[in-house]
Amino acid sequence: MPTSLFKLFTTFFRIGLFTFGGGYAMIPLIQSDVVERNRWVGKEDFVDLLAVAQSAPGVFAVNMAVFIGYRLRGVRGALAASFGCVLPSVIIILLIALFFRQFRHIEVVENVFKGIRPAVVALIAVPVFNVAKSAKVGWSMAWIPVLSALLIVAFGVSPVFVILVAGIAGFLWGKIGRGKL
Repeated sequence: MPTSLFKLFTTFFRIGLFTFGGGYAMIPLIQSDVVERNRWVGKEDFVDLLAVAQSAPGVFAVNMAVFIGYRLRGVRGALAASFGCVLPSVIIILLIALFFRQFRHIEVVENVFKGIRPAVVALIAVPVFNVAKSAKVGWSMAWIPVLSALLIVAFGVSPVFVILVAGIAGFLWGKIGRGKL
């Protein structure tokens, strides 16, 4: 029996509701619900979806919702999953916009936001290591993401350029490594 549109909506609504820090912070929740709990996609397919969602224009988490929803239920599934993913953020932003000005100078509110920042960093770091493990990226290849981050952060190289060069280099390495060039 196919997955219901309501199930897609509520799954991605919950993911959107309980995730702070943007799309990358959603990866553990998406993986937990999509791969482990509902078994909508396998681990290797999930890694491929991450790569496609990262490369496609638009918001990462919404791209994931669209791809998974479409895979399960076509266009209607894509709409249900993406709407579920976006709606919590819209509601939260509206509430913050209504009330934040009144509370932003309160020390407790400032401290709460300062406390959330390190947690968001951890929420982003954990999926990076999990994806690297799933993609079979070992320590011998750890220099690639380190160099990429260094080029982007320290030298201001465009992430688009880094992705293109890495893709071309990976393609050539695969051809040369297998003697197919």
